[in-house]
Amino acid sequence: MSDEGPFKRLLIYTRSHRSTIRLASLCSITNKIWDLAPPLLIGLAVDVVVLKEESWIASFGLIDPWHQLVFLSVLTFAIWGLESLFEYFYGILWRNLAQTVQHELRLDTFDHVQRQGMGWFDERQKGDVLAILNDDVNQLERFLDKGANDLLQVSTTVVVVGSVFLLISWKVALFAVLPIPIIVWGSFRYQRSLEPRYAEVRKSAGAMNALFENDLSGMSTIQSFTAEEREMKRVEVLSNQYREANREAIRLSAAFTPLIRMAILCGFTATLLLGGWMTLEGGLAVGAYSVLVFMTQRLLWPLTRLGETFDLYQRAMASSTRIFNVLSSPTEVEQGSFAPTIEAIEASSVVFSGVNFSYPGRDPVFTDLNLELRSGETVGVVGSTGAGKTTLIHLLLRFAEPNQGNILWAGKPLNEWSLERLRSSMALVDQHITLFPTTIMENIRYGNPEAEDNAVHEAAKFAEVTEFVEALPNQWETLVGEGGHRLSGGQRQRLAIARAVLKDAPLLILDEATSAVDNETEAALQRSINKITRDRTAVIIAHRLSTVRNADRILVLDQGDIVEDGTHETLVEIGGIYARMWAVQTGQSA
Repeated sequence: MSDEGPFKRLLIYTRSHRSTIRLASLCSITNKIWDLAPPLLIGLAVDVVVLKEESWIASFGLIDPWHQLVFLSVLTFAIWGLESLFEYFYGILWRNLAQTVQHELRLDTFDHVQRQGMGWFDERQKGDVLAILNDDVNQLERFLDKGANDLLQVSTTVVVVGSVFLLISWKVALFAVLPIPIIVWGSFRYQRSLEPRYAEVRKSAGAMNALFENDLSGMSTIQSFTAEEREMKRVEVLSNQYREANREAIRLSAAFTPLIRMAILCGFTATLLLGGWMTLEGGLAVGAYSVLVFMTQRLLWPLTRLGETFDLYQRAMASSTRIFNVLSSPTEVEQGSFAPTIEAIEASSVVFSGVNFSYPGRDPVFTDLNLELRSGETVGVVGSTGAGKTTLIHLLLRFAEPNQGNILWAGKPLNEWSLERLRSSMALVDQHITLFPTTIMENIRYGNPEAEDNAVHEAAKFAEVTEFVEALPNQWETLVGEGGHRLSGGQRQRLAIARAVLKDAPLLILDEATSAVDNETEAALQRSINKITRDRTAVIIAHRLSTVRNADRILVLDQGDIVEDGTHETLVEIGGIYARMWAVQTGQSA
């Protein structure tokens, strides 16, 4: 985590947009300068009406009072036109900058999230990460859209109006600006008080998002257990926490503006009385007095918006802290540069050498694991739940890293490989099938985005997908729905296998590819597996032993150790763990 504050980190992040920020700031300042001109015009108009031929404008040669008023009218149109023009410019620039920074920040954060190892996700709630990518990034966009301009314009108002006051009367200026230090001090005091409260608000929002994400994903479970009331109570508790966190921030934020108004009242009253007394005594012109009264209101009244602006600022900084904490979190999986040719990969074995691995805070999964997955060989991996089967796959894909030892492929440890090259050399069919809310055709093409339609159809034929797809009304253009919920479990499995076939990687990994299907679908999937594992290295994890019966080798894992290794026939003949599992699954033993 960086020691720099969120605002400084935001400035560093947006340095590529410095020219746009400068231009937008210039437009904001220029707009405010023109916006402050009307009180001066009012003072000049009063000067003309009271002094006529002896007015300040008359000293420039425009003697006739009517001509002076016409001149002021033309000047008014010009000033209001310039003010409107620069308001348009700063609106365009700040809003587009806000959208661009929001877009880049969301992409950079998501890209960083994608590069994390699986352990990073284990430590975080998915809903909280979603809250950062959506709510927190949007909060920052709201500040850049409005708050940055407000801060600049308030600062410009103080400088310009303060200068005008000093030129007209330093005595009145002294009393008029007296509330400003109090207001600025109060603003910073409130800012420090608001910071922890908005951090708590963002934390509560993340927790609530996580619950919603989990409940929406598991709605069938909630309804099947008639647990709607229980979930409603959980949502109510978190929503109340979010409301209470906001209530604390609102209570403090809402008190800010009324306090500032009282400070403003003191400054305005001082100008009214002191300036009026000086005018009555002849020490100040009537027009100048008019300017001071109007300018005091223009100086002090915008400061009431500081509460709203600081509120936006603190919300944005709380969100920025969460975003930059994600961006600065170290990537657990280091990149290498080794990128061998496909031919070299296909001809090479994968070798586990003295591998130790344990998940944080848990007992070791593997201790001194030694294993060779020979090129072109189909290896089945079986064992009880928790034996280490899926962990083996995670180590191959570098979703997790060995605590000790090496995994070699093509003669190099996996941590020296380019991640893109390594993972593009493997095709995974996971037990938890992920389909995307698009068409069947595009879900298969996910395995190779450059593939032509005929290649997609060929892969589908291998996976025995074609028959059920062509029976659908929209066939290949059928939308599968979120997570593929419009398809059966077996249909989703077949699409995943077709996707892996289309990828055509040297190493095929099937993790419980037939775990959730009926016997007929399993038979169809088994035919597909037999075809696609031909002439390539394949690792098949299975609870159903029929899935790995025809493998070249079967490994039996027990508590992280390879306790049996051989063909189906050999292992049955040995009469060990595999033989007992086979007897149970074929009904020969209870």
